[in-house]
Amino acid sequence: MALVVIQFVIIVLVVFIAIFNVEAQRSRNKIQNYETKQQGQWSVTETNKGRAKKGELIFEDEFINFDLNTWQHEITAGGGGNWEFQLYHNNRSNSYVEYGKLYIKPTLTSDKYGESFLTSGILDLNGATPADSCTGAQWSGCRKEGSSVNIINPVMSARIRTVNSFSFKYGVVKVRAKLPAGDWLWPAIWLMPKNQQYGTWPASGEIDIMESRGNLNLRNARGLNIGPEQVGSTLHYGPFFPMNGWDKAHFEKNLLKDQGFDKNFHEYGLEWTPDHIKFLVDDEVIGTVAPTDKGGFWELGGFGNNVDNPWKYSENQKMAPFDQQFYLIMNLAVGGTNSYFQDNLPNSKKPWRNSSPLAALDFWNSRSDWLPTWDGENAALQVDYVRVWAL
Repeated sequence: MALVVIQFVIIVLVVFIAIFNVEAQRSRNKIQNYETKQQGQWSVTETNKGRAKKGELIFEDEFINFDLNTWQHEITAGGGGNWEFQLYHNNRSNSYVEYGKLYIKPTLTSDKYGESFLTSGILDLNGATPADSCTGAQWSGCRKEGSSVNIINPVMSARIRTVNSFSFKYGVVKVRAKLPAGDWLWPAIWLMPKNQQYGTWPASGEIDIMESRGNLNLRNARGLNIGPEQVGSTLHYGPFFPMNGWDKAHFEKNLLKDQGFDKNFHEYGLEWTPDHIKFLVDDEVIGTVAPTDKGGFWELGGFGNNVDNPWKYSENQKMAPFDQQFYLIMNLAVGGTNSYFQDNLPNSKKPWRNSSPLAALDFWNSRSDWLPTWDGENAALQVDYVRVWAL
């Protein structure tokens, strides 16, 4: 009898141990599966707040209100390095939200200060509070004295950015916007590197999702409309200025006659991965840049061996300088002398020469020609939403 009991106890123990081992293995499998699943959720996308999960919406603004914690205004009269004719500041006449849309709209400097201010006034953008501080001192950006030949920037506008609130590396960007119509207006939606990992422009890169011109009837020498019927997308990169391989990474999209991007809202997109960059308009790919694994953007730009490569120690040899975090920018510029508005275009009636030291004055003196083309909010860059997803 005692032997039977002992055998029974042994059988029970064996069964218990077997069940315990099975449950323990199941538990280990669950943990392993959970960890595998969690690892699979992480994306290559990084933000200023850390690594993102696959497909995660990492930034969104539908402009229910104007969130100045998200968007910081640039305050400068430096002309963007292109000797543009506007000054940027924080003012609800030039940047505001109404009925779920962001508006960036140009106005005349003389509307605020009077015409004589342009030729005899002193523009001082060195504000007394952090939000009013000049953000760009280069090219006399913080202080200017007007004279009869060197006038103060005759137009006021806005340029807003997420440099203090949001930056990211790799992802998908979609911006739905309606472009302005008006002579010599230059809207842009773009990205710049937060930390200039490889040095000053263009060594650390620039990503232009969308640029356009406001002149309705502006045409190139081939007769193609290069006004609001056309948008362009570009990458800027190179070891130093003026070495810039932008022409190897520039794409354009034209709509049919009289169906310009100023007539309706369109969606401008960017797909940025560790392998390539794609530009899209209304989900149509208008251009792809995919450098070789070995040569990267150095090879694409054709910079040769006689110049030091700033990207040779980069994390991603294929994509540098586009392997670092960038931030969002939206702005409306006016004119400039960098040949974005070329001289001698047929029927353009351009009032200044890009080589002229009096370009801003010549522009201002022809305001009876261009100002009537600025029709209220039709001359504004209007933005419905900005969204960014992780890959």
